[in-house]
Amino acid sequence: MTSGRTRPRPKASAAKARATKATKAPSKAPAKSRGHQWVYVFGDGAAEGRSGMRNLLGGKGANLAEMANLGLPVPPGFTITTEVCTYFYANKKSYPSELKAQVEKALGHVARITGKTFGDEANPLLVSVRSGARASMPGMMDTVLNLGLNDVTVQALAKSSGDARFAYDSYRRFITMYSDVVLGVGHDHFEEILEEHKERNGYSLDTDLSADNWSALVERYKQRVREETGAHFPQDPHEQLWGAIGAVFGSWMNQRAITYRRLHHIPESWGTAVNVQAMVFGNMGETSATGVAFTRNPSTGEKALYGEFLINAQGEDVVAGIRTPQEITETARQAAGSDKPSMETAMPQAYAELVRIYRALEKHYRDMQDLEFTVEKGRLWMLQTRAGKRTAKAALRIAVELATEKVITRDEAVTRVDPAALDQLLHPTLDPKAERKIIATGLPASPGAASGSCARPTRPGR
Repeated sequence: MTSGRTRPRPKASAAKARATKATKAPSKAPAKSRGHQWVYVFGDGAAEGRSGMRNLLGGKGANLAEMANLGLPVPPGFTITTEVCTYFYANKKSYPSELKAQVEKALGHVARITGKTFGDEANPLLVSVRSGARASMPGMMDTVLNLGLNDVTVQALAKSSGDARFAYDSYRRFITMYSDVVLGVGHDHFEEILEEHKERNGYSLDTDLSADNWSALVERYKQRVREETGAHFPQDPHEQLWGAIGAVFGSWMNQRAITYRRLHHIPESWGTAVNVQAMVFGNMGETSATGVAFTRNPSTGEKALYGEFLINAQGEDVVAGIRTPQEITETARQAAGSDKPSMETAMPQAYAELVRIYRALEKHYRDMQDLEFTVEKGRLWMLQTRAGKRTAKAALRIAVELATEKVITRDEAVTRVDPAALDQLLHPTLDPKAERKIIATGLPASPGAASGSCARPTRPGR
């Protein structure tokens, strides 16, 4: 999931040229690539990959395959390997000749499992397109959700779901993400249109808007795309897909990713995989939700499910700051003093399934896990698992407790704590028993504290 903050983007004209090239499916490539497997499928309790193939499938793809092999509820999909990313940059941003056929075959595999067909006007398969490098790089690269929607398939989605509001809400989200990631028309364009519409009509939350509101906004969004790029928003799902695939590979070399790799000593040659997965929707009403969780507290190491979720939302809503997320457990809700129901109370069956799965994953991976999930009409789906990042304090406690629980050996526990990270434990902190005068409250973004001076730059003449 990416942050809700807007990011500087290239001018739309340059981005349009880049996107036009990226939307082209593979044509010709050297004969030496023939017969090579570039795409690995997963879903329905089986997968061609496994967790040990993260160098080829990326961390996300390898773990999706592993969860599928474990029989956990994972939406079906496929992973385009990191080797394609390497090929992409070594061959003037082109693709191996057989990649198109392998992608089409993989889409057929997903269609057989879901009963929906990609690009079909009556029963369309919608997909997400996400990056997945072998090393975790949260928020550094791009994601597109709801891909496959257009002016026709949105009507089919409204009919099949019985909820036109959900369908047009999903379409406007897709236009926003695709325009930002692929076409170079930033989020701010659409946020401006949305905020103006809400203010004019007296709405405070996105959930206040009706189907007619979203339908009208979709037209205004498409008009803005035409104004910024000089072209209509793409209606062909296959063009959309290849545009998104090219954008994900392109995001491997964006400035955010380059800087992150330099700071974390990640080689450029590793490349990223692309994960294409059938959509499951957390924005289908009060029985649907989306959330993130850690199997243990990443700040303290406490052995307790820790995270947050939002009812009737999609993934980006949790981190966008538009709505305040809700606590997953009732204990956490009480500790936070929230008056909104926890997932444990609001969705007891989905919560019980999440507890079962997080315990199984922690036991299988023998480490604290960072999870992403969606609940669609009461059914829980797992979208990601990975080793969770943690503070030095948490790492120490988790390592000791996992060894005590006989999940890992004492020798393994020693290797689980980065010696350099122990420096965090020596930093000055607030005395937890000290008397405090609270002047404000908010959601914690990172551990630690700081003091010093700050200055706000001013424009000349002001």
